[in-house]
Amino acid sequence: MKSAAAPTPVRKTRFTEATIRLFERVIPDPFVLAILITAIVAVLSLIFAPHASVPKMIGGWYKGFFDIFTFAFQITLVLVTGHAFAHAPPVQRVFKALVSIARTPAQAGALTFVLVAVTSFFNWGMGLVVAALLAREVAKRMRVDFAWIVAAGFSGWVVWASGISSSIALAQSTPGSSMNVVQKLTGAVLPFGETVFTRFNLVPTLVMLFAMPFVLAWLKPRDEDAVVLDTARHPDEPIRKRPDGKLSFARWIEHSWIGSAFIGAAGIALIVLTQFQHIAFSGVNAVIFVMFIAGVILHGYPLAYADAIRNAAKQTGSMMLQYPLYGGIMGMMDATGLPDVISHFFIAISNAHTLPFWSYVCSLIVTFFIPSGGGHWAVQGPFVVPAAVALHASVPATTMAVAMGEQVSNMMQPFWAAPVVAMAGVGVQRVLGFTVMTFAVGLIVYGAALLIFV
Repeated sequence: MKSAAAPTPVRKTRFTEATIRLFERVIPDPFVLAILITAIVAVLSLIFAPHASVPKMIGGWYKGFFDIFTFAFQITLVLVTGHAFAHAPPVQRVFKALVSIARTPAQAGALTFVLVAVTSFFNWGMGLVVAALLAREVAKRMRVDFAWIVAAGFSGWVVWASGISSSIALAQSTPGSSMNVVQKLTGAVLPFGETVFTRFNLVPTLVMLFAMPFVLAWLKPRDEDAVVLDTARHPDEPIRKRPDGKLSFARWIEHSWIGSAFIGAAGIALIVLTQFQHIAFSGVNAVIFVMFIAGVILHGYPLAYADAIRNAAKQTGSMMLQYPLYGGIMGMMDATGLPDVISHFFIAISNAHTLPFWSYVCSLIVTFFIPSGGGHWAVQGPFVVPAAVALHASVPATTMAVAMGEQVSNMMQPFWAAPVVAMAGVGVQRVLGFTVMTFAVGLIVYGAALLIFV
């Protein structure tokens, strides 16, 4: 029986190892990649853009470098507040209780995937953290290949850009955002009812939710081949506790619930007021505010939340380096007219029905070079939206097609897998070797949805 079953895992192992070697050879560090893309766009602008000149390119690059700062900080806060929320003790207790339901590795993989997918739909930053937390909790409860269970969690992130914290959807729903390309070109703001809560977005997301647990069960290594979690080398983070004994006023107020209760009450009052008064409460700012208030309340006292934010901020270094460069690329393209040239190419190969699909295909490729949703949109948005307008194609579908391609290709991109594996304590190469199948399934499901439902 063993000899008959052996070829399947061998084939899977060879395929995943080949994929890992390819990406290690061709994909440099994301910051280095951002510099290379800047140089490539500069050369393409000089060759093809109608208004290209060295002074215009440098001026546009400088302007865009700083224009993106507000959006970059907003998206960083989405990650940081989601990270801190996921580390709140009550939240961790809930997820641990849910994980305890699973009795077999296959059940644990399915449950981990679903929980991360649902979490990521509401906040992508929290989804990344929950993927690592749940994987570690499962690995401590049963014998399971650790890279596989981490991959099951990271695979749940495949729906993040289809959710309400999608940086692309949020930017298009936020009036005046520097990244609201749709508003700049059409004057319209896209509410979630036209992007996130549509058939072409929700149907494939639900299909992924039901299909991937079966795929993950098929990918699960045999028990005798499992590489388990080494808790001695990768211990859990220590739990912060209030100090004992008599405290000074400063130490007492740091560990008192009063500060958290005050901020929590003020935040809840604001949310209630938005239902009765004309207070702008939407887009990316609303997501950040809700996550901040919930995190402050659930951590119990101010210093615990501040420490959670400090720990979360360690994951943002690469993002803070890359966003200004992608803003510079966007500024350079705007100054030279390069987006018009590229949009004409899409107009030539597409019609009103197929443009979202071709935008999706383009997005799949772009994500390998620009793994950040916001930075990705800064480069692709300025040429796919004009193409949609010219062809009278669906602007919301074309916009979400870029987001879909981003989330699917993220399954093969080490940029976002890196913080997950760092928190979990496992090598990124083995994890991506499993998520290549998530990429393959997502590639078909979301691509088909754009052709069927748009």
